[in-house]
Amino acid sequence: MEKFSLFFLLMVLSRTHGETCEGKCGQQLDSCSCHPTCGSLRSCCPDYKEFCIDVAPQSGSILGGTDFYVLEANFTQSSQIVCRFNSEIDTEGYVDDSGRAHCISPLLYQTGWVPLHISSDNGTTFSRSGAWLSVHTGKLSSEFKALLVNSTKWQYYGTPGVGGYLQMTWNTTLVNADKVNIELWGYREMGEPYSENWQGEMEYLYSLAKDRPNNGSFSFLPKIAENVFSSWELGSVRVSSSSYPDGMRNVQAAWTEDHALAWHLEQKFRDNSTAWAWEKCLAWDQLEIQLPNFLNEIIDCPCTLAQARADTGRFHTDYGCDIEKGSVCTYHPGSVHCVRAIQASPQYAAGQQCCYDKTGAQVLTADSIGGSTPDRAHDWGSPPFRKPPRIPGLSHWVYDVLSFYYCCLWSDNCHYYFKHRPSSDCRRYQSPNSAMVFGDPHFITFDGVSYSFNGKGEYTLVTSADKQLTIQGRTEPIDGNAIKATKMSAVAMREASSDIIEVRLASGDNRLEVLHNQKSLSFAEQTWMDLQGVFVFSPTSSNVTVMFPSGAGVEVRQRGKTLTTTVLLPEEFGDSTQGLLGNMNGDAKDDLALSNGQLVQNQSNAEELFAFGASWAVPNASALFTYDSNYLLETYYFVPRHDPSFIPAFSAPEDPDDPLSDLAAEICSGESSPFCRYDILVGRSLTMGNDTRRSFQSHISLVEDLKPVISCGWLPPPNNGKKQGTTYLQGARVQFSCNEGYTLKGSSERICQKNAQWSGEEASCIVPSKLPGILAGSIVGALALILIITMIVLHFRKQKR
Repeated sequence: MEKFSLFFLLMVLSRTHGETCEGKCGQQLDSCSCHPTCGSLRSCCPDYKEFCIDVAPQSGSILGGTDFYVLEANFTQSSQIVCRFNSEIDTEGYVDDSGRAHCISPLLYQTGWVPLHISSDNGTTFSRSGAWLSVHTGKLSSEFKALLVNSTKWQYYGTPGVGGYLQMTWNTTLVNADKVNIELWGYREMGEPYSENWQGEMEYLYSLAKDRPNNGSFSFLPKIAENVFSSWELGSVRVSSSSYPDGMRNVQAAWTEDHALAWHLEQKFRDNSTAWAWEKCLAWDQLEIQLPNFLNEIIDCPCTLAQARADTGRFHTDYGCDIEKGSVCTYHPGSVHCVRAIQASPQYAAGQQCCYDKTGAQVLTADSIGGSTPDRAHDWGSPPFRKPPRIPGLSHWVYDVLSFYYCCLWSDNCHYYFKHRPSSDCRRYQSPNSAMVFGDPHFITFDGVSYSFNGKGEYTLVTSADKQLTIQGRTEPIDGNAIKATKMSAVAMREASSDIIEVRLASGDNRLEVLHNQKSLSFAEQTWMDLQGVFVFSPTSSNVTVMFPSGAGVEVRQRGKTLTTTVLLPEEFGDSTQGLLGNMNGDAKDDLALSNGQLVQNQSNAEELFAFGASWAVPNASALFTYDSNYLLETYYFVPRHDPSFIPAFSAPEDPDDPLSDLAAEICSGESSPFCRYDILVGRSLTMGNDTRRSFQSHISLVEDLKPVISCGWLPPPNNGKKQGTTYLQGARVQFSCNEGYTLKGSSERICQKNAQWSGEEASCIVPSKLPGILAGSIVGALALILIITMIVLHFRKQKR
């Protein structure tokens, strides 16, 4: 308590020493703090909230137009607000009647947290600092954007049978005005691809309507654009106040998602959309031939839907084809679910997309228009963003989606598209290895060794010097010190120079709290966040997934009042990991190695396992955790990271008079039984025992889903024939047949074998040879001629007699 009281003393001293947070946000000063933890520690400098600001809302569309205000800082009506984003883009703000300063977010060709600085003296000084979250339009909640009613109609408008009025809607609170203008903005990319002068360009084109009531809906009959505008094929519609001049940038607005502007294209498109699209497809084909080949550097797809959904460190649901949302797969008919590779390829920032049918098999473009397609530009963009092909969403539309409309949707020439965007099969795919911490707490290493360690402190779960990955876990006693067992209460992690992510049980143990560089993150507005060197996804308050560029993934789940943590590592981590989750090398014998390298001799000896776990206490200088309370400071920060005074119960008691004994026997069964029984009989909780059993079963299911499968690769149909069967994994059968007039040569059926080779011989369809018929006819003719001659000779002889 004496050390904690120093923080109060620092606060008092700061008032007398005149220390300020102006220009020092995130720092610990001599007499007070400007660090995010100062609020809970009550150590903030007096002007902390004035200069280290938070905003609401905290996020908006990458296209800009979101009006947000500054929390708690003081402004006057005479303040002249200028908001600076990313140290280079200024927008004009204002002060409302209640004295709150507002900013308008600008067009930002990047996603993630963007530095924000605010001036109240018309840009002379920018003394207040915070951050703004820029969001991909496809990941933005529908309540924060304008919506195209029947978006398919918008993007097919002018093709045969598609016409009439178009409609859009929006939340009227997104535009603070009685009258609005409806404007069309276009996007294109200029300059030589992959050169320094390659740039994205978002421009105002024209207004669809002016001075319309802001009633949240607009319908119109599209007209063909003037020649100067009809060449813009991609864009968005913006709703903004009529008080602004046409095309004024950085004003409060609601944007639609970017989309193909079929509805405004030239007359030539409406006269014959198929021919128009065919010409565009041919031009795109020629362009692709000139551009560098990106296919060799993208990751292979998982072989099965189960693998794709389980490999959460490297793949994530494609929002355009999600089995959890009804499998509305507009661009991939026949598929029920698609995933995208999370990381863009290193040199060309390309992306990978993998789609699967209802049987769980990968759908290939060689078999179906709905097949998996790679992308020249990753849909989600790629750091450092801001220039093609790394601009989120928009670059992908230019190089991968519009061309799909040209070749596949507006015309029937998909073979051109798939020539440059062929599905990659899964023959090179390697499943990640998984390890888990669960219950109070129990461990399953990457190589399958299971054990329990109930130390109290902070420990290294995984460390890899080669990949510069560190994952640490914090344990705390269950219900104080009354029960001699601990539980995992927090996990902190970092890879190389990435931001530090910590996931912990929030106060009350009723949800998970995510901290980003020791500052709490809110997922109330967005479930996905692009951070520095790491992505975080939190669809619910009890579920967080952290993804690193190496492909490492960490899933943290709240199970009752404990954490279940699963770590997924790709094969590149082989033989390079240490810590409580072992050395990932396929050899279970060396998993339990102390931090000094000494191996545990008896893996069934609880005391020896306890010493092993204690050896992996986090060194003080290496801790990644946040200490923002008196409890955390006193329990972990100012003391050894492993508490030697806490001695747990090393095994579950065998007491037949224990009222929980029979219930434990009823609940706990199978491989999870020892862990389940321990958590019930030592942890004194049936709920915890049930949660432990569920976590164990989830891990078994995950291991099963990630089990490697054998692929023999795609088989083509024979020329002048066809094939039946589009699955190419071990045991799959593919049959071949020929068109009428052709004969099959080779195997009529081939089976994928365990050696990853197809049985039989390559099938081909050949024209039957006519030589046997000719020979047969010649022989018959010759015999007939001989017979006739013989009969004539005999006839003359008879007459002569």
